[in-house]
Amino acid sequence: MENVVQTGGCLCGAVRFEVTGEGSNPHSCSCRNCQQHTGAPTVAWMEFARDQVRWTGSAGAPATYRSSEYSSRAFCAACGSSIGAIDNAPTVALLVGSFDDPARAAFAPDYHAFDDVRPLWWHFDPAAAVPGPGGAGK
Repeated sequence: MENVVQTGGCLCGAVRFEVTGEGSNPHSCSCRNCQQHTGAPTVAWMEFARDQVRWTGSAGAPATYRSSEYSSRAFCAACGSSIGAIDNAPTVALLVGSFDDPARAAFAPDYHAFDDVRPLWWHFDPAAAVPGPGGAGK
């Protein structure tokens, strides 16, 4: 499936992207950086090699904010939508919610990062994300 193309972008459409090929490391995260970057207590991520990602919108690449020694948070400068993170390593981690089809089975998290700081009411169950008959989750 290396030629599969997935698309996504921000709320206003100024930042758009295409990724070619399958991503890796699907996970959810509740770290404080993710929470503050998105305004959500938990977010879902999918990682891609930098050369798999092409910025196609009128704004080009997203704006970034250096959030740690190893990563910058990516967002749309026009509407403020969170897009993902661009790491020092040749990795672009995109927020699953920024994809045009965020319900793809491949986006189901394999694990939850920073489980020790997740909200107590958030329960991560990887088995619940496994598609059942007709593609619905269990």
